[in-house]
Amino acid sequence: MTASMGEGAANDEMTPAMRLMTLQSRHQALDAKIMELQGQPYQNQLLIQRLKKEKLRTKDAIARLKDEMVPDINA
Repeated sequence: MTASMGEGAANDEMTPAMRLMTLQSRHQALDAKIMELQGQPYQNQLLIQRLKKEKLRTKDAIARLKDEMVPDINA
């Protein structure tokens, strides 16, 4: 129980730039895994579909984080 509290505290200390780098790294890793699986003669379509959905969620999280990092300019 103490370990998970420590992990939560570590996540709170991450700056938005650090979170962005982590998400971008995850997005690239998912892309590489998808490409690897698609290159195999026998493709696990369910796994590929699940990874593609996770990649899209990660991309959306990156976009949201970038929007949060850029201040709004009132016209």
